[in-house]
Amino acid sequence: MSKKLVIVESPHKSKTIEKYLGKDFKVVSSVGHIRDLSTSGKYGFGVDIDNNFKPDYKIIKGKAKLVKELKKDIKDADFVYLATDPDREGEAISWHLYDTLGLKEENYDRIVFNEITKKAVLDSYSIRKAIPKTSILKDTKKAKTNHPSFKHISLVSLRNHTNVFPQG
Repeated sequence: MSKKLVIVESPHKSKTIEKYLGKDFKVVSSVGHIRDLSTSGKYGFGVDIDNNFKPDYKIIKGKAKLVKELKKDIKDADFVYLATDPDREGEAISWHLYDTLGLKEENYDRIVFNEITKKAVLDSYSIRKAIPKTSILKDTKKAKTNHPSFKHISLVSLRNHTNVFPQG
């Protein structure tokens, strides 16, 4: 029998939530973030500076096995609920899970709850949400600007484009 899969951030929450939801649900944890900007590409920035700074993500070291297990769990599930925290970081983790695990709009929902009580968890299923596009853009911008090599981009840009500040 197929189950509904719920992915939460914290492994400590998963057993309690699974108990509240019952036998038709399997609850697993992403253990926080699963990927980050790489340090590859031109100048090691983790973004393609020749393609509108498109981010180049990689699975975080030590998370490949977890990602493989999550993909297997998704194949065994009828539906996936991303139940990450209700803040911007939780939205970012949900988006990275959605993108990395190959979820589709028709086979997932994002749910949030502010506390781990039976009522809060069960009520969250009546308020399903999409992952906000603005949060994805904000997280991508934050990841880029926090990247160790990002501070050098403007210097490289200035070196490669001598007429950045036109005379006038």
